[in-house]
This record gives sequence, C-alpha cells and structure tokens, in this order.
Amino acid sequence: MHIPTCRETSALLSQTQDRKLTLFERVGLRLHLVVCNGCRQFERQLAFMRSAVKRYLERDDHPPR
Repeated sequence: MHIPTCRETSALLSQTQDRKLTLFERVGLRLHLVVCNGCRQFERQLAFMRSAVKRYLERDDHPPR
C-alpha cells in the first residue's frame, strides 16, 4: 500500500472534484490524513472554498457569468 506524500495528497484532494478516486487512492489518502494535520487543514480549506463558491453562485443577485 502506497501512502501518498503531502504533495500527492494535495493533488488527490483537488482531483476529487473532477473524478472518482480509485479504491487504493482513497485508502492511501485517508491513511495520510490520519497522521498529517497540515493536509487535514488543506482538506478543510478546500471544502470551505467549494462551499463559498457554491453559495455565491446560488445567490439571486450575482452578476451573470
């Protein structure tokens, strides 16, 4: 089992928006996140940004794209 580095983990966290990760990628990602506080924080930041953009786009008064 390959446990990804922090660099690989950040890439995988970003890729989850574009594709479904393989089982091995998901397991490795979770194992890394258990031991790495920095990557857990990055995961929370990504979730916050996705949520903020979604809320912005759902507003009635945002400018057209």
